[in-house]
Amino acid sequence: MPLLENVINEISQERLWSRHLQLAEIGATPGGGVNRQALSREEISARQLLVQWGSPLGLVPYSDDIGNLFLRYPGKDADAAPVVTGSHIDTQPTGGRFDGSFGVLAGLEMLEAMHAAQFKPERSIEIVAWTNEEGSRFAPGMMGSALFRGQRDLESTLQVEDLAGISVRESVAAVRAAEPDIASRSLGFPIAAYVEAHIEQGPILEMQRKIIGVVSGIQGKRVFRVTVEGEENHAGTSPRALRKDALVASVDILSALHALTHDPDDTVKFTVGFLEVSPNAPSVVPSLVHFSIDLRHPDTEILSSLGDAIPALCEEHRGPCNVQIKELSNDPSLEFPAAIRDVIRDVVVGLDIAHMELPSAAGHDARHLHYVCPTGMIFVPCAGGISHNEAESCKAEDLFNGAQVLAGTIARLADQA
Repeated sequence: MPLLENVINEISQERLWSRHLQLAEIGATPGGGVNRQALSREEISARQLLVQWGSPLGLVPYSDDIGNLFLRYPGKDADAAPVVTGSHIDTQPTGGRFDGSFGVLAGLEMLEAMHAAQFKPERSIEIVAWTNEEGSRFAPGMMGSALFRGQRDLESTLQVEDLAGISVRESVAAVRAAEPDIASRSLGFPIAAYVEAHIEQGPILEMQRKIIGVVSGIQGKRVFRVTVEGEENHAGTSPRALRKDALVASVDILSALHALTHDPDDTVKFTVGFLEVSPNAPSVVPSLVHFSIDLRHPDTEILSSLGDAIPALCEEHRGPCNVQIKELSNDPSLEFPAAIRDVIRDVVVGLDIAHMELPSAAGHDARHLHYVCPTGMIFVPCAGGISHNEAESCKAEDLFNGAQVLAGTIARLADQA
């Protein structure tokens, strides 16, 4: 297909790399990373930059009730369900320059190439920047894609607050106020296919000296928030035997959870990435502790068994304190359809790029789109497998190759009636 080859040939490594650097300036940290959290002023500025870049291409922007941002490249059949690609532009507080952003910018570069090649597919193509994929400001993550899928309730999600007491509702309203010219549309619409490009966030591609990962699926994940309630008291006068020390109880609970999830094969992933102690004063017995639990495993049955054991274990080791466990998300392992993986693989083989098939150990918005339409993912390497870190790094050439594969894949999918 000569026209598809023209699209791939129009991908610009220099432009793609330059836009990653420009986007990374919004929320840039002194350590060379990015702090651009969901629905923040920084993300509003990043959204405006995406719309600005898309304007010369005639891309039509839309947003919905949770702030998912779409840029539409019209196809020949305006009524046909579009093919969608993208990822997210929010980051962890000490995030990197490529996590999420690559999927959005690769999609934009793909449309730049289609515009230059005068390629008009049968179906429209849309780029999306999903709201709050990271879950660092508002919990849980993948909020925008989960609502798009219909898995979560909009009203209860809008009531979620960050640590400063600012709600999702207030933050979405601020985004919409900053984007008065962007049309609004309802959550969810028919999609013909979804393909997400992303950095691997792991070391496998680099270790195997492969450039492209054809992602087979995503391992399962359960997320909990635990609250341990004790009683404040004087650190010098209160007898230890009579204390209701929420931090001591939390340590006992975490020790038990660590033992529960011990795995000599290192397949079980157990992480406590958030812990908050109150009143957090040196001479006061802690009265309140909040902590998170992130549990992952590729086998849904094992994930289910371990996750189901958590509430009883917390209760057993709470000591004189009270404990509350709230499960924020429960996502089983999944496998992407062979038909989408075959299209990606055919494009990679045609471009003669070293590749392999591998599962995703991290969660992505593609998880939720899997239940909406045929879905796939394309991975590119990141240095040392390091991500969610200011040191996150990628090669411009790898991003370029990933964008070429994405362009070929989306072009083929969108050119089908």
